[in-house]
Amino acid sequence: MKTPRLTVLEKIGFGAGDMAVNVVWSSMALILTFFYTDIYGLKASDIGLLMLLPRLIDAFADVAMGMITDRHMTRWGRYRPYLLLFAVPFGLSVMLVYTTPALAYNAKLLWAYVTYILMMLVFTSVTIPYISLIGVLTEDPQERLSANGYRLFFAKVAAFMVTIIVPLMAARWGVGHLARGYQMSMALMAGMATLLFLFCFFTTTERVKHKVDRKPLSLQLQLLFKNDQWVVLAAVCVIATIGYVIRGSVAAYYAKYYLYGNLPAQQGAVSLFLTTHSFLGKWSNTATADAVLLSNFLTTGVVASILAMVVSTWVTKRFCKVQLFRWSQIATAVFSVILYFAVKPGDVVLAFVLYFLVCIVVDLQAPVFWSAIAEAVDYGHVRSGKRVAGMSFGGISFCQKMGMSLGGWAVGTLLTYYHYVPDQVQSAFTLTGIALSLSIIPGLFHLVTGFLMFKYRITDKYYHEMMQGQSAAALGEHETKELPVA
Repeated sequence: MKTPRLTVLEKIGFGAGDMAVNVVWSSMALILTFFYTDIYGLKASDIGLLMLLPRLIDAFADVAMGMITDRHMTRWGRYRPYLLLFAVPFGLSVMLVYTTPALAYNAKLLWAYVTYILMMLVFTSVTIPYISLIGVLTEDPQERLSANGYRLFFAKVAAFMVTIIVPLMAARWGVGHLARGYQMSMALMAGMATLLFLFCFFTTTERVKHKVDRKPLSLQLQLLFKNDQWVVLAAVCVIATIGYVIRGSVAAYYAKYYLYGNLPAQQGAVSLFLTTHSFLGKWSNTATADAVLLSNFLTTGVVASILAMVVSTWVTKRFCKVQLFRWSQIATAVFSVILYFAVKPGDVVLAFVLYFLVCIVVDLQAPVFWSAIAEAVDYGHVRSGKRVAGMSFGGISFCQKMGMSLGGWAVGTLLTYYHYVPDQVQSAFTLTGIALSLSIIPGLFHLVTGFLMFKYRITDKYYHEMMQGQSAAALGEHETKELPVA
């Protein structure tokens, strides 16, 4: 029996939750590494380990949080209460990460570790319940896909706001003290995230009541890894996230050094471009030119990702969503190669165009992926007769954090290998490394992702046949179901 259709307000409320989540996710993917090296003052050689260890710790917390949500039910539901409980701690933890204390280097490094770990643990406490919420809002796969379309649209709006507000407001509010500007602008974002989580809590309803048996961790892991479709999604999540993190983290360096640079002629050409073409030209008098270019470049990628949500929703109504996933990732690799070979230092217009294409194509899969997780959970339930929802979503978040950890470590390693030094004229070797790290290197990870998706087979037709077969089964039957042939 299908649950009622979700209202537009509920879809907006659900999307608001991911908008809050992406205040952190977008800042980590697009700004945090740059903040730590160029604003906070950490060495590139320390960044790799900082990006790796806290996220690895938090990745294991994801699994624990998945088990907690499986075991506890309240009058507000299984997942929604955590949105209410952790909304304020979430906002405070974000603000602390972007606070730069006046301490000696080692003490600042320790502060970075402590605040980053704290933020990631709070992030997990609210994010695992949130990403699990889609499985109990509705059982209809099309409604799930539609709700995820809203969710990812609002997530990209958050990223859009982060890329506009944070660099430019930081430059405006932090004249003579840029670190203070970043603290204030991220505090604004953190306050917005707190309100969005509360809005999500009050506008959503958990309709689907799944009976979740309390199972030992070993059994849950065994069930997960027997679910071959979940395993494919887990591998895809790790590999694709590495690509996303590398490209997103390097984008700020690419804009500041590869496109804007420290050479007067290059800066003059870019300043002319900003005067005539800047999305945010009115800020040019109050923010430095490199901050404006950085913001414009990051915003270009986010605008492309927002449009990708709209395009993906339209395409998946007419074509196979799994095929879209596969070929969009392969196409991303192709455009990444073109971006590297076609754009030279200072080629601002061409860089913007090709970066826009890369970002719109790579994100066509996003609504498909998050809907696929819920369907893989149902697949595992039908196949084994046992449902492992919290651990399934927690496991995917674990994989995402693993990808973030490895991607962050890779960025720090690449910056160190290519001899990056903040706020200096970069060598040709360093510029080449920055260009590779924005294009071909992440493109390879997306190419592997596309090929892996050929092992994923839960199309809409397959899913409907599977669920119809389950409905026809005798009530209370628990033996392994015979699944349709893909």
